[in-house]
Amino acid sequence: MRTMRAATYNSHLTALHLEETMMRDRNVSVGAVACALVLVLSCAVTSALAQQGAVDGEWRADAGDYGASKYSPLDQIDAGYVDQLQIAWTRPTVDQSILDVVPNLGYNNANRSTPLMVDGVAYAPNAVGLVEAWDPATGETIWVQQPFEEGPAGFRGAGHRGIAFWTDGTQRRIIAHRGEWLYALDPATGEPYRDFGDNGRVDLKTGLAEGARYRWGGAPTVVRDTVVMGQSMGDTFFTKEDIRGDVRAFDVRTGDLKWVFHTIPQAGEYGTQTWGDGSWEYSGHAPVWSLFAADEELGYVYMPTSSATNDMYGGHRPGDNLFSQSIVCVDVETGERVWHYQLVHHGLWDYDIPAAPILADLTVDGRDVKAVIQITKQAFAFAFDRVTGEPIWPIEERPVPQSNTPGEVTSPTQPFPTKPPAFDRQGATVENLIDFTPELREEALEIVERYTIGPMFTPPSVRGAGPNDNQGTIQLPGSQGGADVQGAAFDPETNYLYIPSITSPFVADILEGNPDRTNLAYIKGTRQWIGGPRGLPLFKPPYGRITAFDMNTGEEVWMVPNGHGPTDH
Repeated sequence: MRTMRAATYNSHLTALHLEETMMRDRNVSVGAVACALVLVLSCAVTSALAQQGAVDGEWRADAGDYGASKYSPLDQIDAGYVDQLQIAWTRPTVDQSILDVVPNLGYNNANRSTPLMVDGVAYAPNAVGLVEAWDPATGETIWVQQPFEEGPAGFRGAGHRGIAFWTDGTQRRIIAHRGEWLYALDPATGEPYRDFGDNGRVDLKTGLAEGARYRWGGAPTVVRDTVVMGQSMGDTFFTKEDIRGDVRAFDVRTGDLKWVFHTIPQAGEYGTQTWGDGSWEYSGHAPVWSLFAADEELGYVYMPTSSATNDMYGGHRPGDNLFSQSIVCVDVETGERVWHYQLVHHGLWDYDIPAAPILADLTVDGRDVKAVIQITKQAFAFAFDRVTGEPIWPIEERPVPQSNTPGEVTSPTQPFPTKPPAFDRQGATVENLIDFTPELREEALEIVERYTIGPMFTPPSVRGAGPNDNQGTIQLPGSQGGADVQGAAFDPETNYLYIPSITSPFVADILEGNPDRTNLAYIKGTRQWIGGPRGLPLFKPPYGRITAFDMNTGEEVWMVPNGHGPTDH
């Protein structure tokens, strides 16, 4: 049996061990189990190496490998034993040695990262963004990264989603970022390599527009000798002008800036023709806030990009707006674009690409295909030849509803893959409303009367001032998916893709802009989750699911509801 890792968000890092007898106390959280599987499996005896996935029982990248498979070939824990796991040890989200120095240190008590496991040592950033190393068998601390700034102020910071490991066979480095700085650490001691950047760190504002601040919650990707970094940006802004979400790369040994990829193309670059009225000059965002995938043999990095400013109104940026909401393949040595495919044209729904692409070696119609698979919030799994960018199965441009908001020009079509099928419910339609009883259905119909509803890609609508006016567009999937940052998992032995998803509708509403506060004709409204009658969901179940696809054929193998759904009603 193989093991797939889930995303984890829990207040202590937890390791589990297996007893031959059943557990006495089964009240172990799903988050703790998911967090621990990586560590437990990493300590187990290795089996034969997989085509992709974690190698030799280690976990050297955030998703096991830079193909983002989340796969381990180890077999000592499987579905038959998960309910027998016990807690072996726990670690706080900030090591006690830090709290001894700064007893009143404030921090968010949550683990957002996946630990790496390299040569029998586990590594992860803590809740203030400093890297900690520990023994995965016991949880005992080996070292804690020390801040550059002296005194309590140096310990203040925020957690993030992960770190990277690099080796050339001789030298080894942990690559980590904290705030606006990138670090190269010695895995044995946690000390910075002083030949990296400025005395051991690189200013991540390097290469950004003047006055720009840097923040990112993702994990660096190291391909060959290049560190690739994205950035995070909010989506709700009050000006049409803003900072671009450029992707940058640094030399892993020196920290020197190697290249910058403009996710919004600049003068003379391919893609400016997709920005009407010269809007590429002032439009911002379209960052990679999620995680990258990379093929070291090809030397390619695959980038899932986000929305452009403002993500629910685009009258100031007519056109398809490359390279927003696209998968973009670049050469890791130069940053030159190899190919791209835009998955949402002229985005208005916050359907940014939320998860790392997944690399897979498939056999499709008798031919071997080096593939890359991108799951999306709109509940699609797009599959491409990762060398050429050609779709493995046809992708159709289908007509979609058009906006009636003054000044907005929506794309007449959006891309729909013909395979695999959608993995979650699509469209806020009457047919999809809850229908447990006739009474509940009538109440659901009364709720949606105040909203604009329709198939997927129905544009956001203007919220009226009165309670009986239009309250916006109900969007399904909502802006949290479908799929989201947790991504999917891929089994290279079966070529099955496993996707967790949710059915969570949101209201996509926009408001007239006040010219005293904004130069946008319309701004994002509340963008809130919408419920149904009597505290029940508005649409039919299931509300969470896991779907398996055979990626050799593009066909669904199975789908199971995930979770219990509403209870005690």
